[in-house]
Amino acid sequence: MKIASLAVALAVAAFPVLTNAQAAPATQSVKADEQIILKQVQTDKRAVYAQNLQLTEAESRAFWPIYDEYEGKAKKLNDQFLTLVDDYAAKYGAMTDADATSMLKTKMQIEKDREALKQTYTKKVAKVLPPVKALRYAQIETRLDNMLRREVYGLIPARTVSKPGFHGAPT
Repeated sequence: MKIASLAVALAVAAFPVLTNAQAAPATQSVKADEQIILKQVQTDKRAVYAQNLQLTEAESRAFWPIYDEYEGKAKKLNDQFLTLVDDYAAKYGAMTDADATSMLKTKMQIEKDREALKQTYTKKVAKVLPPVKALRYAQIETRLDNMLRREVYGLIPARTVSKPGFHGAPT
């Protein structure tokens, strides 16, 4: 399955990054590494859908415009997410309670917006594809999204408790 090869590509792209990030998170390094991962995912993602959905010509004409629209909107949320990760990396050694509170609020809003977007577009896909293919689309989207989040979060180590009142939860 093409998803497995995408997972391997993510792991290979992230491996040198993960070892460097765990030693000392640097905002510039994290940004560059994020871009490498995202570019690989975006390149392979369309191929994953094409191979796994095996769309007819009519299904393709209906599906791909919806997919492209979704990806455009999802990119905005991904950019917000990456800005949050970059902010976390930049403040890693000196995070205040106010920083953590603000980041948590932003993280929760991004997750809420991402889920609403997925729900909206999965419904649109379900209107133009047979139910089995629509379900397969939803499964692939969730799996790819989870892999991407795991890789990006893996770029920086979890925050540890550094002072009273800070609980060290990663973003």
